[in-house]
Amino acid sequence: MSQIPRQGLIYEDLYVGLAFRSPGRTITDADVVGFGALTGDFSEVHTSDVYAKASQFGRRIAHGMLGLAYSHGLMWPRTGMLRDTAIAFLGIKEWRFKAPIFIGDTIFVEYSVAEMRDSASKPTQAIVTFDVRVVDQDGRVCQEGQKVELLSKVPLGGVEASGKAQS
Repeated sequence: MSQIPRQGLIYEDLYVGLAFRSPGRTITDADVVGFGALTGDFSEVHTSDVYAKASQFGRRIAHGMLGLAYSHGLMWPRTGMLRDTAIAFLGIKEWRFKAPIFIGDTIFVEYSVAEMRDSASKPTQAIVTFDVRVVDQDGRVCQEGQKVELLSKVPLGGVEASGKAQS
């Protein structure tokens, strides 16, 4: 049987304090317009240069939820960090929108393992809480909080921690 290479980290690789930084993602006008179309949120602070210029921000801003959604994509699919173990996104704790994300900003996600615990109902699963900060190109914190993930302790791609294919 051929061996399938493991991708990303598995549960036993994680520990409280382990920190990461995602690749960057520049927020474009198309992102904001597309997100507005997808959600129906066409608030003028996102869609009108004239309105936004008169606002406290002085220019158009991205939707807060767009930043939150992109942060999730930057953390998991983009990095592949938990490719073989992620099961489900369980929730958000104490998320704060601290500063606007402007069109043209490049955002990064800085995140670290805050807490790890075994699943009470499934011995092959665990719950991991991550401290998360969405920062822009200048290091300004735009959003922060915690994200909670359900992970498999056994790689889902058919490879055990030892690297041997499961039968």
